[in-house]
Amino acid sequence: MVDKFVGTWKMISSDNFDDYMKALGVGFATRQVGNRTKPNFVMNLDDQGTISMKSQSAFKTTEVKFKLNEPFDETTADDRKTRTVVSLDNGKLIQKQSWDGKETSIEREVADGKLVAKCIMGDVVAVRTYVKE
Repeated sequence: MVDKFVGTWKMISSDNFDDYMKALGVGFATRQVGNRTKPNFVMNLDDQGTISMKSQSAFKTTEVKFKLNEPFDETTADDRKTRTVVSLDNGKLIQKQSWDGKETSIEREVADGKLVAKCIMGDVVAVRTYVKE
């Protein structure tokens, strides 16, 4: 089921991401860089069922490796230390990050040949859209 997410995806749009980063508690300087960065999203799946998700940009590259439904420790691009779990629900890849009593989720889905990532923190939603390279 995760096969449709595998590949290299190039960001073509990012809406409301500054408000999402504010809701996460990201500082001004980091938000300025984050707003100008258009990272590629790269996902791979090995034959053991381990998934690799990488965000690549000139500013910073982050990578996590995990298996579905197995919690792991993650250091995010904005340096939060989170406990993260990724699951597959109705064709959506749902990444839940928890830290300091807070929680955010990133819901990724492939529709019409595009990967759409909804970043949700409370009532703030950012939408980032990618096309396959």
